[in-house]
Amino acid sequence: MIQKMEIHGIHTDVDKKLHDYVVKKIGKLDRYMNRHVKESVHAEVFLKEKMIKTKKECTCEVVLHLPHETITTSETTMNMFAAVDIVERKLRNQIKKYKDTHHSAQLHRRLYAKLRRKG
Repeated sequence: MIQKMEIHGIHTDVDKKLHDYVVKKIGKLDRYMNRHVKESVHAEVFLKEKMIKTKKECTCEVVLHLPHETITTSETTMNMFAAVDIVERKLRNQIKKYKDTHHSAQLHRRLYAKLRRKG
């Protein structure tokens, strides 16, 4: 579970049900991160709601502060829970890309060092 998480409601009240849902969905993204990244990740969630004529637009924007990078994702739908689901899926893919780019070098160094010791 992501320890440092801030949830802000802009032009909307964040009730307990929505708050718990966001914590459940966004908080579990740490399972796709390495140990040292889990300790320093910080998430900011902005939930916005506005009326355009007779249509309600709900926007969920998440900013993840990771070591060496910041990931920002936003989605607008008619339902806040659906927006959270879509943002969670997008963030999952972006975290996997982050992990591939930032942690593959460490793995190669460890394997190379292990092979040098044996040889």
